[in-house]
Amino acid sequence: MPFDPHPPGSDRLAGRRAIGVWLLIVAGLTWAMVALGGATRLTGSGLSIMEWAPLSGALPPLSEAEWQRLYDLYRTIPQYALVNQGFGIEGFKQIFWLEWTHRLWGRMIGLAFLLPLVWFWLRGRIPPGLKPRLVVLFLLGGLQGAVGWFMVASGFEADRTAVSPYRLVVHLGLALLLYGAILWTALGLLRPQRSGPRAPAGLRRLVHATAGLVVLTLLAGGFVAGLHAGFTYNTFPLMDGALVPPGYAQLSPFWRNWVANIAAVQFNHRLLATLAGAAALAAAIWGARALPAGFARGALLALGGTVALQYVLGVATLLLVVPVWLGTLHQAVAVGVLTAVLVAMHALRPPRNSTT
Repeated sequence: MPFDPHPPGSDRLAGRRAIGVWLLIVAGLTWAMVALGGATRLTGSGLSIMEWAPLSGALPPLSEAEWQRLYDLYRTIPQYALVNQGFGIEGFKQIFWLEWTHRLWGRMIGLAFLLPLVWFWLRGRIPPGLKPRLVVLFLLGGLQGAVGWFMVASGFEADRTAVSPYRLVVHLGLALLLYGAILWTALGLLRPQRSGPRAPAGLRRLVHATAGLVVLTLLAGGFVAGLHAGFTYNTFPLMDGALVPPGYAQLSPFWRNWVANIAAVQFNHRLLATLAGAAALAAAIWGARALPAGFARGALLALGGTVALQYVLGVATLLLVVPVWLGTLHQAVAVGVLTAVLVAMHALRPPRNSTT
């Protein structure tokens, strides 16, 4: 009847949806944070703030004396002496504002997570089994801030003009882990029922393999960024006239080539991107043929399209020698690829009690 009470469980369902939407918003803010991080790195802005002040650092310099103090601090590190010497306080302000915005955005994400979490918790809107996960996600966000400073501090060491590639990859990897966990949790709240079509088990395995390749490609891209490997071998598909570049295995032990050899790092990123792209396109074609129209089929088609776009952007970024705007877009769309593969995995979850 029109005036009957809401069906049992409808309030709980509404609460789950509200929490899911909130987490999607946080995931979107995190996505933007990763893009901002790319711009900060590409402009060399990340070392402009030499203090970690989680609270007081939320305010920018409010006087010329404070600007001068921060500029004098910056002039003590190798990046100033070897890269930016003499660019003046106005040049310092240009790189300072991007790094300050990046850190402010991180603080905003913390508040955007904590305040609604407290509100939902106090009102009893959070399902009991979800509380530990949300607390862990919040703690991971705090850890990411500490890891970010740990990364930045490596750039102050003698003879360094940029941060450690290893710490950069840890920072990027944790950001992607946090983003993926938030997104997956939101999807579980917004689409809790496994009511999609029965997909072939081989298709699900292919999508899972694609996800693994995507993650490896993203982490390899972190080493490309950390070593500035994108500024060399700016041809495609060959590298210095060869498919496998000369000097691929010049470091010993061999595994060091994968993290410290520019030729090997860039080749590995290209190879992994190609494998991930081929797997994603195969999954999209298979899904288009095997699945009926609906969310799961659309998710696979979106995965194929997003990966294709990212591959084109990667080649363009390389050929144009990494312009800041294009490098930033490439990093932002990388998160789009991760999003697409996670949504596809979620959409293809087998129905409960299914044996396929």
